[in-house]
Amino acid sequence: MTFTYYFWYTISKILAWGLFSFRVLHRERLIEEGPVILASNHQSYFDPPLVGICSRRAVYYLARKTLLNVPLLGPLLPEINVIPVDRDGNDMSALKKIIRLIREGNGVVLFPEGTRSLDGNLQRGKGGIGLIIAKTRAPVQPMRIFGSYEAFPKGSGKIALTPISVVVGEPIRFTNEELDPKTHGGDERALYQYLSDRVMEAIAGLESSESQPHALPSAP
Repeated sequence: MTFTYYFWYTISKILAWGLFSFRVLHRERLIEEGPVILASNHQSYFDPPLVGICSRRAVYYLARKTLLNVPLLGPLLPEINVIPVDRDGNDMSALKKIIRLIREGNGVVLFPEGTRSLDGNLQRGKGGIGLIIAKTRAPVQPMRIFGSYEAFPKGSGKIALTPISVVVGEPIRFTNEELDPKTHGGDERALYQYLSDRVMEAIAGLESSESQPHALPSAP
């Protein structure tokens, strides 16, 4: 970790534990060396640092490019391993950087749903994470956050000091057959969506002592 990353990593831990009684369940399952995709549900702006502080090593994040223009925050983001991405189009430069970082043995935080949930329930994952899985063949660490929606939901200007926990699932290691487009009729898009759906199913299966998992919406 760089000094800047370690500083904000430590501050995030202190705030999470002090304000939200933060807990990590099954932390021993975390892959702490080598390439890994940390895949989590997405309920709040709090989610990226909450996933990040579960790991004992520095990990990388995605954030929309417009955040670089925010005073004070913008210049800090590259120092804490944030990769800017243009959400208005296919940002191939950001995608290539993510794939390169994973292949180099790093951990990258991804949210399969793509954006924060409006109601706190799990949404169907998008194919983007499937593409990254297929290109890197990295193991996927499913993780599920409980309580961040209640603490700071999308569209709210208020923060509630409610307990937050993260449950770490067993890593998913996809087989060569599963990663072969031929298994999906040669359709790469179908392959990417299949991989994303598998990850979201694993996330949906995680539960904390306070909460029960919600069912995923059926595919359209």
